[in-house]
Amino acid sequence: MPAVPVVPTVPTVPCADPLGEPFLRTRFALPARPATFLRRQRLVDHLDQALGTPLTLVNGAAGAGKTLLAADWAAGLRSPVAWLTVEAGDRRPGVFWAYVLQSLRACGAPASDAVGVPVDASGVGRGLPAALAAELSARDRPVVLVLDEYDCMTAPEVTEQLAFVLRHAGRGLRLVLVTRTEPLLPLHRYRAAGELTEIRAAELAFTPEEAAALLELHGLSLPVDAARALVDRTRGWAAGLRLSALAARESADPELYLKEFEADRSTVADFLLAEVLKGRTPEAQDLLLRVSVLKRFCPGLADALTLRTDAAPLLAGLHRENAFVEHLGHSWYQLHPLFGEILRAHLRVRLPGVEPELHRRAARWLRRSGFLPEALAHGAAADDWDFAAGALVDDLAIGRLFTGLRSDDLAQLFSPMGPEARSPAADLVRAARDLSRYDLDHGRAHLRHAEERLADDALGPADDTSRPAADAPGPAAARLSCALLEALAARLTGCPPQVEEAAEAADELRRQVPAHLLDEHPELTALLLTHLGSARLWAGRFEDARAVLTTVAGTPGGASTVLLREESMGHLALLDYLNGWLDRAERKALAALSEAERAGPLRPSGPGPGFGLGSGSGISSGSGPGSGIERLVLAAVAVDRHELGRAQALLDEAARLPSATRDPVTAAGRALVTARLLLARGKARAAVEAADPAVSTAVASPWAASHEKLVASAAHLAEGRPDSAAEVLRGISGDQPVCAVEAAALQLAAGRPRDAVDLLDGIRAEGPTGPAVAVGAALVRARVAEEAGDTVTARRLVAQALLDARRERLRRPFLGAGAWIRPLLATAPSRALAEGWLTPGPPRHGEQSRRGEPPRHAGPSRRGERLRRGEPLRPEPLPSLLVAPELSGREHDVLERLARMMSTEEIAADLYLSVNTVKTHLKSVYRKLAVNRRGEAVRRARELRLL
Repeated sequence: MPAVPVVPTVPTVPCADPLGEPFLRTRFALPARPATFLRRQRLVDHLDQALGTPLTLVNGAAGAGKTLLAADWAAGLRSPVAWLTVEAGDRRPGVFWAYVLQSLRACGAPASDAVGVPVDASGVGRGLPAALAAELSARDRPVVLVLDEYDCMTAPEVTEQLAFVLRHAGRGLRLVLVTRTEPLLPLHRYRAAGELTEIRAAELAFTPEEAAALLELHGLSLPVDAARALVDRTRGWAAGLRLSALAARESADPELYLKEFEADRSTVADFLLAEVLKGRTPEAQDLLLRVSVLKRFCPGLADALTLRTDAAPLLAGLHRENAFVEHLGHSWYQLHPLFGEILRAHLRVRLPGVEPELHRRAARWLRRSGFLPEALAHGAAADDWDFAAGALVDDLAIGRLFTGLRSDDLAQLFSPMGPEARSPAADLVRAARDLSRYDLDHGRAHLRHAEERLADDALGPADDTSRPAADAPGPAAARLSCALLEALAARLTGCPPQVEEAAEAADELRRQVPAHLLDEHPELTALLLTHLGSARLWAGRFEDARAVLTTVAGTPGGASTVLLREESMGHLALLDYLNGWLDRAERKALAALSEAERAGPLRPSGPGPGFGLGSGSGISSGSGPGSGIERLVLAAVAVDRHELGRAQALLDEAARLPSATRDPVTAAGRALVTARLLLARGKARAAVEAADPAVSTAVASPWAASHEKLVASAAHLAEGRPDSAAEVLRGISGDQPVCAVEAAALQLAAGRPRDAVDLLDGIRAEGPTGPAVAVGAALVRARVAEEAGDTVTARRLVAQALLDARRERLRRPFLGAGAWIRPLLATAPSRALAEGWLTPGPPRHGEQSRRGEPPRHAGPSRRGERLRRGEPLRPEPLPSLLVAPELSGREHDVLERLARMMSTEEIAADLYLSVNTVKTHLKSVYRKLAVNRRGEAVRRARELRLL
């Protein structure tokens, strides 16, 4: 099994994160220390121990002085210091590692191009952390990486990847976590090994002497005893001391004020409201209260909330005065979180009822300025669902509910939307939400409502305020969204004509919307084409399906279309399999899995890319990435190669995916593979039951119905009813070459050679057919010739079938052919063609002596004797020396890493397994490959095309 590639990287230095947003430089800069900052040497000395331990933890409550302490210490270091302020958005692994790599560049210790950069925010492959760790471990001087506000990081996957880098970077990395909460890292292991430096809340607390010194910096002189009392009341909390000092400076009796100061939350709130706002102009106070509803703001946005034009000088002044307004760069600001929280509470008291209106104003400004996600969030916060839905549809972004990085966020955002939203766009969002849950009845009902309301081109209240008139697509955007959802609903109900009709309507509507919107949302066109390709595949129009699916597979657009590319490649793999191209199908299925790896372990829920194909909000442990259809194709290929254990494992993996069975193509594919596997195991009756896809469709699929008939016919033959077997095959024609050759073989086995030959003569391929068709047809004609006494022709046809099948390792047609083929396989030319992949071949030089076996010439093989005597071929996998053994998924993972020259310990770390577990897998691999050493295992695996 080929190694799973890492998430694709870009060799150049990026200017934006995987979401396409520019890097915020302030997140990489050491926070500035104010003039009143007090350097506490005892903490600096303790932090110096961080240079001798891999991990350092600075853990304390908000306002404990953690960030300024770490920044002051880092500023004095000679080693390069990479600083990164973590945000909630970094929970997406791709975003987090993109910012980590950017922080290394900012400090002058950039990673090489070999490490690359993530292009998908939702995940990174194993290769990036491994490459980064390897480069860090080779450094002469360690890099100090400080992750400030690490409590924002709650993603276990990121923590595991960070632990991996830390573990393998050796002395090249010193990691400092500044956090309010306990990180998910295994701290007890670092602590037990003496590899952890810890500074916690008790140590961060100010001592009375330090509190007195801090007050001195604020121009206040306080005896140590009075400072001790203040420390007792504030428990040494840095923010409380600073706030109390700021307030005391303006008091007539600072010492008395400090004695009476209470450090509970309400007191701090009272202080901030009464003292920080006190002295500000009414305009500044009004601005601070109104922008408190925003996570970030710029002067233009602030003006939209205040309905004035003075935000720029006010914000600049507030920032200069350290009035809890932080500058983010590029004219953007944010409030200190605690200050913002208190301001929001005060806003509701001072200006009751104004908060929804502020959210509405913010939503419209953000929409006009092109910040759609934030506009939607504020529209939802204002309960202005008609605006939010209208903005989503007007931007042609409704496809983001099915694919891309924010599908789960969008679904959650619109989940509270109630019946009060009555615009066509709101109905479209409801329809998308229902269809994502496979609720076709409600989804189509909402679609009908939207179409009725669009009759008079009404888009709801968002159209005239959400974007400039020149950019507004008008009702065409909503109608295009309708076409997308109609195509989805028709696909799920198995109605290709309706999908075609929706696709034609969409083609016309795309000409009526601004081209730049289509460019910004490539997922919309890719979704439509994916629905169309799947519907054409269901209808048996293979070449038409291939044309549109190939277009999707080559669609640009990065993360927004990665899952659609995966699904299209999975469908293309199924097309190749249905046309008899096993090797091509396998390659495309593996390529689809590689594309899925780019999407990472977090995938959109509902029928987005792969809807009905197994996509979901997560992948169950051990199942790996991908939608499921590619695994079904790989399982089908494994059945035809008589690798039954591998086929079952792949089916089990596909079943573990959080999949639905409402998509007809996938349901039929699953039924086809399961039934063929059961037939190969001799379970005919169970195969008949499994062959039914159990989905209700408006139009029957010719290939799905034909494969179901083939299984039923084979079951009749197995149970001794040849006439019934032949009767079932009525209706199978030469339009489906793979089905036709299998039906011909069944007709021949039922004693109807003329019908078998007629089927072969009537094959009409839509495109070039693969080796499976040629092999099947040759074997049918060979049997006809043999039964007619033309042994020469029969041998020639069997030899040709062996040549065609050997390249594909196609074993099932021979193993299931019956007794007639055994003497033909025993002839010298056929035996030579079959050796090593269908029948045992001669051992390699020196292999006999190692196994203690006699030389080949000492006597004929037992299997050769059985063939010459006409005894049955073994129906199970052939000896592992010459035929690829069936390895488990974990054994494949271990073997792939063995080929990369990884040590046992490195393999264990990379797969998150114990060393003993890896050793157990290695022993199993050695046994199955009949080798004793690592190098021999890799060579043998490559010979058998396992790598």
